[in-house]
Amino acid sequence: MVNDKSKKPKGKPITLKMAQNCVELTLDGKRCLNLSFKEIAVVPKCIQKLAEMDQLDLSRNLIRKMPDFIECFITITVLDLHSNYLEEVPVTVGRLQNLVVLNLCNNRLTSLPDEIGLLKKLITLNLGLNQLDSLPASIGNLKELRHLGLSDNRFTQAPRCLGRLEHLERVNLDRNPLSAVRAQDGPPQNVIPVTSKHYMVTESQLCGDCLRRCQSEKSKLDEAAEDLENEADEVGNTESTHGIRTRIRKNFPGGMKDWLLCKGEMEITCGVWAKYIVDLTETARCEEPCASGEARNLPEV
Repeated sequence: MVNDKSKKPKGKPITLKMAQNCVELTLDGKRCLNLSFKEIAVVPKCIQKLAEMDQLDLSRNLIRKMPDFIECFITITVLDLHSNYLEEVPVTVGRLQNLVVLNLCNNRLTSLPDEIGLLKKLITLNLGLNQLDSLPASIGNLKELRHLGLSDNRFTQAPRCLGRLEHLERVNLDRNPLSAVRAQDGPPQNVIPVTSKHYMVTESQLCGDCLRRCQSEKSKLDEAAEDLENEADEVGNTESTHGIRTRIRKNFPGGMKDWLLCKGEMEITCGVWAKYIVDLTETARCEEPCASGEARNLPEV
């Protein structure tokens, strides 16, 4: 059956009482309306009555459109909408003058409004895992911006507006089709190689398709490892299981980008029981929000 990407996802309704029960107090005493993982397709109008929050978390839902009434939340310092289906950002976002963190990672954005340059207090802006090939020149007005995530987009060169960001400390342009592009008033820019990065994830952080793919690759690895271990026993080879699996990772046909780690390796790498290593360049375009939206919180390997 062919997936219909244009089909709107069905969401669950949220009442005012339900939203009120989602108000949390952070460790530093901030009020956060946490509606993450609620299967919301349309942001409910009733949450306007809870506008006097410090943080608003609408991440990991099914939201296609940020409502214009987002401007009501003028006191929030953090707005998190990562891992949704956003296709555009309303101009009213420019009225959120107290924003310090804006996370729009892992959506379907192809452009941003000029008004985003009005967020004078913004320190962190995450736009990774979208479909952007340019930024509005107004981004250069974000004089307090220090961290900018642009990974996994469609940029062919670094946006020129970045040169005006005096306090910028880190820009992530990983996995963009960056190439040598001749500027109008200068020589070709250097080619910036685009490399994949791998992160450890649990099953719950993968959508169904990615999980099935990982399980299939894991099965291939297990079979190959068992064959090599049997072969090693026959010839008296004392190579460890860790060594065998490391060798398979490097040489197995197809690259084997998804691997099941043995417990010892997992404890050394991240200290928790994680089942898979995934290349986020492959999970980034999943139909469902997937581990790609969690990249910032996952240990890179």
